[in-house]
Amino acid sequence: MTSLALHEFHAARHARFTEVRGQEVVEDYGDWLAEHAALRQSCAVLDLSFRSRLVLTGADRVRLLNGQVTNNVKDLPAGDGCYAALVTNKGRMQSDLNIHILPEEILLDFEPGLAAAIAERFDKYIIADDVQVIDAAPHYGLLSVQGPQAWAAIERTGLNFTRPGKVFQSRGLKHETLGEIYCINQPRTGTDGFDLFAPVNSLEPLAELLFTAAAALGGRLAGWRALETARVESGIPRFGAEMDETNLPPEAGLDARAISYTKGCYIGQEIIARIRTYGQVAKALRGLRFADGAGGLPQRGDKLFFGDKEVGSVSSALCSPALGGNIGLGYVRRERNEIGAKLKVRTAGGETGAVIVELPFVK
Repeated sequence: MTSLALHEFHAARHARFTEVRGQEVVEDYGDWLAEHAALRQSCAVLDLSFRSRLVLTGADRVRLLNGQVTNNVKDLPAGDGCYAALVTNKGRMQSDLNIHILPEEILLDFEPGLAAAIAERFDKYIIADDVQVIDAAPHYGLLSVQGPQAWAAIERTGLNFTRPGKVFQSRGLKHETLGEIYCINQPRTGTDGFDLFAPVNSLEPLAELLFTAAAALGGRLAGWRALETARVESGIPRFGAEMDETNLPPEAGLDARAISYTKGCYIGQEIIARIRTYGQVAKALRGLRFADGAGGLPQRGDKLFFGDKEVGSVSSALCSPALGGNIGLGYVRRERNEIGAKLKVRTAGGETGAVIVELPFVK
Protein backbone atom coordinates (compact mmCIF):
# COMPACT_ATOMS: atom_id res chain seq x y z
CA MET A 1 0.00 0.00 0.00
CA THR A 2 1.29 3.46 -0.95
CA SER A 3 1.06 5.83 2.03
CA LEU A 4 -0.26 9.36 1.85
CA ALA A 5 2.39 12.09 1.96
CA LEU A 6 0.31 13.70 4.74
CA HIS A 7 -0.06 10.50 6.77
CA GLU A 8 1.34 12.07 9.96
CA PHE A 9 -0.77 15.21 9.50
CA HIS A 10 -3.91 13.06 9.37
CA ALA A 11 -2.80 10.69 12.14
CA ALA A 12 -2.26 13.65 14.49
CA ARG A 13 -5.92 14.52 13.90
CA HIS A 14 -7.15 11.03 14.86
CA ALA A 15 -7.58 9.76 11.30
CA ARG A 16 -8.46 6.15 10.65
CA PHE A 17 -7.09 4.80 7.39
CA THR A 18 -8.31 2.38 4.75
CA GLU A 19 -7.11 1.23 1.32
CA VAL A 20 -8.52 1.86 -2.16
CA ARG A 21 -6.82 0.10 -5.09
CA GLY A 22 -3.53 -0.18 -3.22
CA GLN A 23 -3.49 3.45 -2.05
CA GLU A 24 -3.82 4.65 1.52
CA VAL A 25 -6.94 6.74 2.11
CA VAL A 26 -8.35 8.49 5.18
CA GLU A 27 -11.50 6.59 6.12
CA ASP A 28 -12.65 9.18 8.69
CA TYR A 29 -11.48 11.28 11.63
CA GLY A 30 -13.65 9.51 14.20
CA ASP A 31 -17.02 11.09 13.40
CA TRP A 32 -17.99 10.44 9.81
CA LEU A 33 -21.54 11.71 10.34
CA ALA A 34 -20.21 15.14 11.32
CA GLU A 35 -17.90 15.03 8.30
CA HIS A 36 -20.85 14.21 6.05
CA ALA A 37 -22.87 17.05 7.59
CA ALA A 38 -20.02 19.45 6.83
CA LEU A 39 -20.02 18.34 3.18
CA ARG A 40 -23.74 18.99 2.96
CA GLN A 41 -24.12 22.14 5.10
CA SER A 42 -20.81 24.05 5.13
CA CYS A 43 -17.58 22.65 3.69
CA ALA A 44 -15.06 19.89 4.18
CA VAL A 45 -11.38 19.53 3.31
CA LEU A 46 -10.33 16.20 1.79
CA ASP A 47 -6.94 14.77 0.92
CA LEU A 48 -7.43 13.17 -2.50
CA SER A 49 -3.74 12.63 -3.14
CA PHE A 50 -4.40 8.89 -3.38
CA ARG A 51 -5.94 9.51 -6.82
CA SER A 52 -3.93 8.97 -10.00
CA ARG A 53 -2.41 11.96 -11.79
CA LEU A 54 -0.71 11.91 -15.18
CA VAL A 55 0.64 14.88 -17.12
CA LEU A 56 1.01 14.99 -20.90
CA THR A 57 3.59 17.38 -22.34
CA GLY A 58 4.95 17.98 -25.83
CA ALA A 59 3.66 19.66 -28.98
CA ASP A 60 1.40 16.73 -29.98
CA ARG A 61 -0.21 16.16 -26.57
CA VAL A 62 -3.67 17.47 -27.56
CA ARG A 63 -3.81 15.47 -30.79
CA LEU A 64 -2.79 12.26 -29.06
CA LEU A 65 -5.30 12.62 -26.24
CA ASN A 66 -8.15 13.62 -28.55
CA GLY A 67 -7.68 10.34 -30.43
CA GLN A 68 -7.95 8.36 -27.21
CA VAL A 69 -10.92 9.74 -25.25
CA THR A 70 -14.66 10.02 -25.81
CA ASN A 71 -14.95 13.79 -25.37
CA ASN A 72 -13.67 16.69 -27.49
CA VAL A 73 -10.29 17.89 -26.22
CA LYS A 74 -8.87 19.62 -29.30
CA ASP A 75 -11.15 22.68 -29.06
CA LEU A 76 -10.56 23.38 -25.36
CA PRO A 77 -8.55 26.52 -24.56
CA ALA A 78 -5.98 26.63 -21.77
CA GLY A 79 -7.78 26.99 -18.46
CA ASP A 80 -10.71 24.77 -19.47
CA GLY A 81 -11.27 21.06 -19.19
CA CYS A 82 -13.80 18.28 -19.53
CA TYR A 83 -14.88 14.87 -18.30
CA ALA A 84 -14.29 11.88 -20.58
CA ALA A 85 -14.04 8.12 -20.76
CA LEU A 86 -11.14 6.08 -22.02
CA VAL A 87 -12.49 2.99 -23.78
CA THR A 88 -11.17 -0.05 -25.61
CA ASN A 89 -11.76 -0.74 -29.30
CA LYS A 90 -14.86 -2.65 -28.17
CA GLY A 91 -16.21 0.41 -26.35
CA ARG A 92 -15.59 -0.97 -22.84
CA MET A 93 -14.30 1.43 -20.23
CA GLN A 94 -10.70 1.45 -19.10
CA SER A 95 -11.14 4.54 -16.92
CA ASP A 96 -12.92 7.84 -16.66
CA LEU A 97 -10.81 11.01 -16.65
CA ASN A 98 -11.01 14.58 -15.43
CA ILE A 99 -9.05 16.45 -18.12
CA HIS A 100 -7.51 19.85 -17.39
CA ILE A 101 -5.85 21.91 -20.13
CA LEU A 102 -3.05 23.88 -18.48
CA PRO A 103 -0.86 26.42 -20.33
CA GLU A 104 2.04 24.03 -21.05
CA GLU A 105 0.61 20.59 -20.29
CA ILE A 106 -2.52 18.48 -19.86
CA LEU A 107 -3.34 17.20 -16.39
CA LEU A 108 -5.36 13.99 -16.04
CA ASP A 109 -7.01 13.17 -12.70
CA PHE A 110 -8.60 9.74 -12.23
CA GLU A 111 -9.19 6.82 -9.89
CA PRO A 112 -6.28 5.35 -7.89
CA GLY A 113 -4.21 2.40 -9.03
CA LEU A 114 -4.68 2.97 -12.78
CA ALA A 115 -1.77 5.28 -13.66
CA ALA A 116 0.61 2.57 -14.89
CA ALA A 117 -1.98 0.93 -17.17
CA ILE A 118 -3.11 4.22 -18.69
CA ALA A 119 0.44 5.50 -19.17
CA GLU A 120 1.27 2.22 -20.92
CA ARG A 121 -1.72 2.65 -23.22
CA PHE A 122 -0.67 6.17 -24.21
CA ASP A 123 2.93 5.07 -24.75
CA LYS A 124 1.69 2.36 -27.11
CA TYR A 125 0.21 4.99 -29.42
CA ILE A 126 3.14 7.41 -29.33
CA ILE A 127 5.03 6.58 -32.53
CA ALA A 128 6.71 9.69 -33.92
CA ASP A 129 4.68 12.06 -31.75
CA ASP A 130 6.18 14.73 -29.52
CA VAL A 131 4.42 13.59 -26.34
CA GLN A 132 5.77 12.74 -22.91
CA VAL A 133 3.67 10.92 -20.30
CA ILE A 134 4.70 11.81 -16.74
CA ASP A 135 3.40 10.42 -13.45
CA ALA A 136 2.68 13.63 -11.51
CA ALA A 137 1.62 11.93 -8.26
CA PRO A 138 5.13 11.88 -6.69
CA HIS A 139 5.46 15.62 -7.34
CA TYR A 140 1.98 17.11 -6.95
CA GLY A 141 -0.68 16.29 -4.39
CA LEU A 142 -4.42 16.95 -4.48
CA LEU A 143 -6.43 18.63 -1.73
CA SER A 144 -10.11 19.36 -2.24
CA VAL A 145 -12.66 21.62 -0.56
CA GLN A 146 -16.24 20.48 -1.10
CA GLY A 147 -19.58 21.85 0.04
CA PRO A 148 -21.74 24.98 -0.26
CA GLN A 149 -19.13 27.11 1.56
CA ALA A 150 -16.15 25.72 -0.37
CA TRP A 151 -15.21 28.91 -2.17
CA ALA A 152 -15.67 31.01 0.96
CA ALA A 153 -13.14 28.74 2.68
CA ILE A 154 -10.62 29.17 -0.15
CA GLU A 155 -11.07 32.95 0.01
CA ARG A 156 -10.32 32.87 3.75
CA THR A 157 -6.91 31.32 3.12
CA GLY A 158 -5.70 34.61 1.64
CA LEU A 159 -4.22 32.88 -1.41
CA ASN A 160 -5.97 35.38 -3.72
CA PHE A 161 -7.16 32.93 -6.34
CA THR A 162 -9.49 34.24 -9.01
CA ARG A 163 -12.55 32.03 -8.77
CA PRO A 164 -12.84 29.55 -11.67
CA GLY A 165 -16.38 30.36 -12.71
CA LYS A 166 -17.48 27.16 -14.43
CA VAL A 167 -16.93 23.45 -13.82
CA PHE A 168 -13.51 22.23 -15.03
CA GLN A 169 -12.18 25.78 -15.31
CA SER A 170 -8.76 26.23 -13.69
CA ARG A 171 -6.77 29.14 -12.29
CA GLY A 172 -3.06 29.05 -11.53
CA LEU A 173 -1.18 30.89 -8.80
CA LYS A 174 2.54 31.18 -8.11
CA HIS A 175 3.00 31.59 -4.37
CA GLU A 176 6.33 32.67 -2.95
CA THR A 177 6.46 29.85 -0.38
CA LEU A 178 3.91 27.27 -1.54
CA GLY A 179 5.00 27.26 -5.19
CA GLU A 180 2.72 26.86 -8.19
CA ILE A 181 -0.83 25.84 -7.27
CA TYR A 182 -3.77 25.17 -9.56
CA CYS A 183 -7.33 25.66 -8.34
CA ILE A 184 -9.97 23.85 -10.39
CA ASN A 185 -13.75 24.10 -10.18
CA GLN A 186 -14.56 20.42 -9.52
CA PRO A 187 -17.75 19.62 -7.57
CA ARG A 188 -17.58 16.01 -6.39
CA THR A 189 -20.71 15.68 -4.22
CA GLY A 190 -23.44 17.56 -6.06
CA THR A 191 -22.78 20.99 -4.51
CA ASP A 192 -19.84 23.37 -4.96
CA GLY A 193 -16.29 22.08 -4.88
CA PHE A 194 -12.73 23.03 -5.78
CA ASP A 195 -9.60 20.92 -6.22
CA LEU A 196 -6.17 22.31 -5.44
CA PHE A 197 -3.13 20.68 -7.03
CA ALA A 198 0.02 21.69 -5.14
CA PRO A 199 3.66 20.59 -4.84
CA VAL A 200 4.03 17.69 -2.39
CA ASN A 201 6.36 19.68 -0.12
CA SER A 202 3.67 22.38 0.17
CA LEU A 203 0.78 20.06 1.00
CA GLU A 204 1.05 20.31 4.80
CA PRO A 205 1.06 24.12 5.06
CA LEU A 206 -1.70 24.28 2.44
CA ALA A 207 -3.76 21.69 4.35
CA GLU A 208 -3.31 23.75 7.53
CA LEU A 209 -4.54 26.87 5.73
CA LEU A 210 -7.57 25.10 4.29
CA PHE A 211 -8.44 23.35 7.56
CA THR A 212 -8.29 26.61 9.53
CA ALA A 213 -10.37 28.43 6.94
CA ALA A 214 -13.00 25.66 6.77
CA ALA A 215 -13.24 25.43 10.58
CA ALA A 216 -14.00 29.17 10.75
CA LEU A 217 -17.06 28.49 8.58
CA GLY A 218 -18.24 25.46 10.56
CA GLY A 219 -16.42 22.99 8.32
CA ARG A 220 -13.87 20.28 9.05
CA LEU A 221 -11.64 17.61 7.60
CA ALA A 222 -13.49 14.71 6.00
CA GLY A 223 -12.61 11.23 4.82
CA TRP A 224 -13.59 8.59 2.31
CA ARG A 225 -16.75 7.35 4.03
CA ALA A 226 -18.37 10.80 4.11
CA LEU A 227 -17.28 11.49 0.53
CA GLU A 228 -18.64 8.20 -0.81
CA THR A 229 -21.93 8.68 1.04
CA ALA A 230 -22.41 12.16 -0.43
CA ARG A 231 -21.44 10.87 -3.89
CA VAL A 232 -24.05 8.12 -3.87
CA GLU A 233 -26.70 10.50 -2.50
CA SER A 234 -25.95 12.73 -5.50
CA GLY A 235 -26.27 9.80 -7.92
CA ILE A 236 -22.74 10.22 -9.27
CA PRO A 237 -21.20 6.99 -10.63
CA ARG A 238 -17.59 6.15 -9.76
CA PHE A 239 -15.18 4.01 -11.75
CA GLY A 240 -14.41 1.04 -9.51
CA ALA A 241 -17.94 1.00 -8.09
CA GLU A 242 -20.61 1.74 -10.71
CA MET A 243 -18.23 1.44 -13.64
CA ASP A 244 -15.52 -1.07 -14.53
CA GLU A 245 -13.91 -2.73 -17.54
CA THR A 246 -17.17 -4.51 -18.44
CA ASN A 247 -19.22 -1.33 -18.88
CA LEU A 248 -20.05 0.78 -21.90
CA PRO A 249 -20.14 4.52 -21.01
CA PRO A 250 -23.82 4.99 -22.06
CA GLU A 251 -24.84 2.30 -19.56
CA ALA A 252 -23.63 4.56 -16.75
CA GLY A 253 -25.42 7.59 -18.19
CA LEU A 254 -22.24 9.34 -19.30
CA ASP A 255 -23.64 10.42 -22.69
CA ALA A 256 -24.35 14.06 -21.85
CA ARG A 257 -21.17 14.94 -19.99
CA ALA A 258 -18.46 12.57 -21.24
CA ILE A 259 -19.18 11.82 -24.89
CA SER A 260 -18.94 14.00 -28.00
CA TYR A 261 -20.77 12.54 -30.99
CA THR A 262 -19.32 15.13 -33.38
CA LYS A 263 -15.58 15.16 -32.58
CA GLY A 264 -14.53 12.48 -35.06
CA CYS A 265 -12.46 9.36 -34.59
CA TYR A 266 -11.13 7.94 -31.35
CA ILE A 267 -10.50 4.41 -30.15
CA GLY A 268 -13.89 2.74 -29.55
CA GLN A 269 -15.80 5.49 -31.37
CA GLU A 270 -17.58 3.15 -33.80
CA ILE A 271 -19.11 1.10 -30.96
CA ILE A 272 -20.27 4.17 -29.03
CA ALA A 273 -21.76 5.74 -32.18
CA ARG A 274 -23.54 2.50 -33.09
CA ILE A 275 -25.25 2.37 -29.69
CA ARG A 276 -26.62 5.85 -30.25
CA THR A 277 -27.73 5.11 -33.81
CA TYR A 278 -29.36 1.73 -33.37
CA GLY A 279 -30.90 1.79 -29.93
CA GLN A 280 -30.50 1.83 -26.19
CA VAL A 281 -28.12 -0.21 -24.12
CA ALA A 282 -29.40 -3.44 -22.60
CA LYS A 283 -29.01 -2.14 -19.02
CA ALA A 284 -28.71 1.26 -17.39
CA LEU A 285 -27.65 2.74 -14.06
CA ARG A 286 -30.54 3.59 -11.76
CA GLY A 287 -31.14 5.00 -8.31
CA LEU A 288 -32.59 2.55 -5.80
CA ARG A 289 -34.42 3.05 -2.52
CA PHE A 290 -34.33 -0.06 -0.39
CA ALA A 291 -36.98 -1.15 2.10
CA ASP A 292 -36.01 -1.65 5.72
CA GLY A 293 -36.62 -5.36 5.36
CA ALA A 294 -35.20 -8.45 7.01
CA GLY A 295 -32.60 -8.74 4.27
CA GLY A 296 -30.69 -5.75 5.62
CA LEU A 297 -28.54 -3.38 3.59
CA PRO A 298 -27.57 -4.91 0.23
CA GLN A 299 -23.94 -5.33 -0.78
CA ARG A 300 -22.20 -4.66 -4.08
CA GLY A 301 -23.06 -7.47 -6.48
CA ASP A 302 -26.35 -8.49 -4.82
CA LYS A 303 -28.86 -9.44 -7.50
CA LEU A 304 -32.07 -7.57 -8.35
CA PHE A 305 -35.18 -9.54 -9.31
CA PHE A 306 -38.57 -8.89 -10.85
CA GLY A 307 -40.57 -11.86 -9.72
CA ASP A 308 -38.23 -14.81 -10.19
CA LYS A 309 -36.33 -13.24 -13.06
CA GLU A 310 -32.94 -11.65 -12.44
CA VAL A 311 -32.95 -8.14 -13.93
CA GLY A 312 -29.86 -6.45 -12.50
CA SER A 313 -27.45 -5.98 -9.61
CA VAL A 314 -26.47 -3.47 -6.94
CA SER A 315 -23.25 -1.46 -7.37
CA SER A 316 -23.35 0.73 -4.23
CA ALA A 317 -25.60 0.73 -1.17
CA LEU A 318 -25.56 2.68 2.08
CA CYS A 319 -27.69 4.18 4.81
CA SER A 320 -28.07 7.85 3.91
CA PRO A 321 -27.97 10.41 6.73
CA ALA A 322 -29.39 13.07 4.39
CA LEU A 323 -32.31 10.94 3.20
CA GLY A 324 -32.95 8.93 6.35
CA GLY A 325 -32.99 5.53 4.71
CA ASN A 326 -31.18 2.90 2.68
CA ILE A 327 -30.32 3.91 -0.87
CA GLY A 328 -28.06 2.71 -3.62
CA LEU A 329 -27.11 2.60 -7.27
CA GLY A 330 -27.35 -0.38 -9.56
CA TYR A 331 -27.79 -1.61 -13.10
CA VAL A 332 -31.22 -2.76 -14.25
CA ARG A 333 -32.14 -4.30 -17.56
CA ARG A 334 -33.98 -2.07 -20.02
CA GLU A 335 -37.30 -3.90 -19.81
CA ARG A 336 -37.59 -3.29 -16.04
CA ASN A 337 -35.72 -0.04 -15.34
CA GLU A 338 -38.51 2.53 -15.54
CA ILE A 339 -38.85 5.01 -12.65
CA GLY A 340 -41.19 3.60 -10.02
CA ALA A 341 -40.54 -0.06 -10.84
CA LYS A 342 -40.63 -2.30 -7.77
CA LEU A 343 -37.95 -4.98 -7.50
CA LYS A 344 -36.56 -7.40 -4.93
CA VAL A 345 -32.97 -7.73 -3.75
CA ARG A 346 -31.61 -11.03 -2.53
CA THR A 347 -28.98 -10.38 0.13
CA ALA A 348 -26.94 -12.54 2.46
CA GLY A 349 -29.57 -11.88 5.13
CA GLY A 350 -32.64 -12.62 3.04
CA GLU A 351 -34.78 -10.56 0.72
CA THR A 352 -35.74 -6.90 0.72
CA GLY A 353 -37.62 -4.56 -1.58
CA ALA A 354 -36.20 -1.91 -3.93
CA VAL A 355 -37.87 0.89 -5.88
CA ILE A 356 -36.25 2.66 -8.84
CA VAL A 357 -36.17 6.43 -8.30
CA GLU A 358 -34.95 9.55 -10.11
CA LEU A 359 -31.36 10.73 -9.67
CA PRO A 360 -30.14 12.61 -7.79
CA PHE A 361 -32.02 11.35 -4.77
CA VAL A 362 -34.44 13.76 -3.09
CA LYS A 363 -35.75 13.59 0.45
